[in-house]
Amino acid sequence: MGSDLGQEDEQPVHRVSVTAFYLDVYETTVSRYAEFLASQKPDVPFKWNEAAAGGHEKRPVVGVNWYDARDYCRWVGKRLPTEAEWEIAARGTEGRIYPWGNAHPTRGHANAGETRWRGYNTLSDVGHFEPGKTPEGVHDLAGNLWEWVADWYDPTYYQFSVRDNPKGPSAGPLRALRGGAWNNDSKAIRSSNRAGYAPDARRNDVGFRCARDGQSPEDR
Repeated sequence: MGSDLGQEDEQPVHRVSVTAFYLDVYETTVSRYAEFLASQKPDVPFKWNEAAAGGHEKRPVVGVNWYDARDYCRWVGKRLPTEAEWEIAARGTEGRIYPWGNAHPTRGHANAGETRWRGYNTLSDVGHFEPGKTPEGVHDLAGNLWEWVADWYDPTYYQFSVRDNPKGPSAGPLRALRGGAWNNDSKAIRSSNRAGYAPDARRNDVGFRCARDGQSPEDR
């Protein structure tokens, strides 16, 4: 986990062990989140009026804060992934630079490099970039939207991270995000890159996907 070629918060490279888990293939979409809104009546996300204008059902929902993302995942019987889970899903055990491998990203790999928000048309439908998926078939782990993960964010956490199932610091002012977004460059969408925002932040470059625990032997 981490990269010696990245930012200071990606260092040092260290080995972790993660219990088996499942990760959603796609970022949570407008249509899925609309079901949650109708059922639970939480505050609507930032830019929801643009999402509700129609034609964006398959695009990932933006403008959800960390608490919104956590509550949605709970509602569907899942949870947010940890940073470690997210990174192993994106990098594999071989430590890929990008979800698809080490090849420099092109327009065919990810939605990135945009300079201004043009409404939901700025985003791509989930699963649009077939060459950008992981070997295991997970889409859009680079670009489109930053994704909330479960952990608190600490730029020095890798210096004292536990080896088995790390879950981040016990507290902090910021929550971690991974993956980069539509307005980031090739360096920012690397799979080891990290970021942190206030958990109540609602932005047009942030979304999420859910995870859940793997089956225990007695469940199989």
